[in-house]
Amino acid sequence: MVNQTDESASNRRSVLKAAGGILLLKPETVFGSQANSTVEVGLIGCGGRGNWIGPFFPEFTGARMVALADVIKSHLDSTRETFKVDAGRAYYGPDAYKELAASKLDAVIIETPPLFHPEHARAAVEAGKHVYCAKPIGVDVPGCLHFLETGKRAKDKLTFWVDFQSRAQPVFQEVAQRIHRGDLGKVAFSQVFYYAGRPAKDKGTPGMDPGQRRVMNFYMDKALGGDIIVEQNIHVIDMANWYLQGHPLKAFGTGGRTDWSGTDYDAGDAWDHFQVSFWYPNNVHADFSSHQLTRYFSDLCVRCFGIRGAADTHYGGLVRVTGENPWMGAEKDDTFRQGAINNVKAFIDSVKNGKNINNAEESVQSNLTAILGRMAAYSGRTITWEEMLKSKERLTADLKLKW
Repeated sequence: MVNQTDESASNRRSVLKAAGGILLLKPETVFGSQANSTVEVGLIGCGGRGNWIGPFFPEFTGARMVALADVIKSHLDSTRETFKVDAGRAYYGPDAYKELAASKLDAVIIETPPLFHPEHARAAVEAGKHVYCAKPIGVDVPGCLHFLETGKRAKDKLTFWVDFQSRAQPVFQEVAQRIHRGDLGKVAFSQVFYYAGRPAKDKGTPGMDPGQRRVMNFYMDKALGGDIIVEQNIHVIDMANWYLQGHPLKAFGTGGRTDWSGTDYDAGDAWDHFQVSFWYPNNVHADFSSHQLTRYFSDLCVRCFGIRGAADTHYGGLVRVTGENPWMGAEKDDTFRQGAINNVKAFIDSVKNGKNINNAEESVQSNLTAILGRMAAYSGRTITWEEMLKSKERLTADLKLKW
């Protein structure tokens, strides 16, 4: 899937056109053990997402959860009980992720706020561990390029995988193939949107440290999550890049945040709607919009239009091609859950069999596309891909956590 680099602009462009390759290794080279032995994994991030995806590893692959790390003690303790992890392997505090990565295990699962993904992935790779990371992989350009460099370091020896569910589903793979072979004719226009209700604020427990409470609501936090266009809307932005076989050349946008004060939805400072125009190569235009304003209309969709037909694809819903080459892919697809399961199975299978997989390039490319849209919307002007890549802005969160 995706990956990007911090070398010269020309090298960046050439690197971002390529997909991650698969390197074949002898099975016995995997951590000095024989293929098909039990894979031991550790989870960094014991919140809702970590506890949702973590059980997939033992249930669908036979992997064993042997270590945990978090900065919220109650989350760490409850998750330790769920997976029956030894107390000595439950790491707590600011350096917990480093302790987990350095411990005896084969692979690291990263399910922390996106701001920390680049450093958590780097620690795991430097410790010689395979990496399974939630999207997005970063919240700013320096973080994305750091993640890309880590992916490059892993490429010759470790599996390095980012969990984009639509790419793991056969129905979306088929529709992408049909678009690419020309069933629609030349794609001229794409409609991309992500409409959903706003997540309710997690109030935590009485007396909880404000920084910990902020971590629990990272979805709505610009620094911790990258704003909704990066943290959540990246699902459909990634699909658009996949279908259109590249990244935008420039973007122009707008958006804003509604007054949520006095409600259970007032956590954080993230915007709740975006409207962005993306210009892709070959004069292809994409209209992107998103909102988290109301639960009365929710849908995640990417449509592509050519003179011979249209592809109408919904994350978790209808997937079809209409026109001269019609095809009904699915009336409803279990993208979120089954896509994650497929990625987990592919990841553990690669570790067992020594056939490393790496999708850092595609993942970073989609992440940077979301950041391009955010920059355009925040500034209210047209931003080019090259200008975005030169950005040195770093999002930071002074959480002042107490230990």
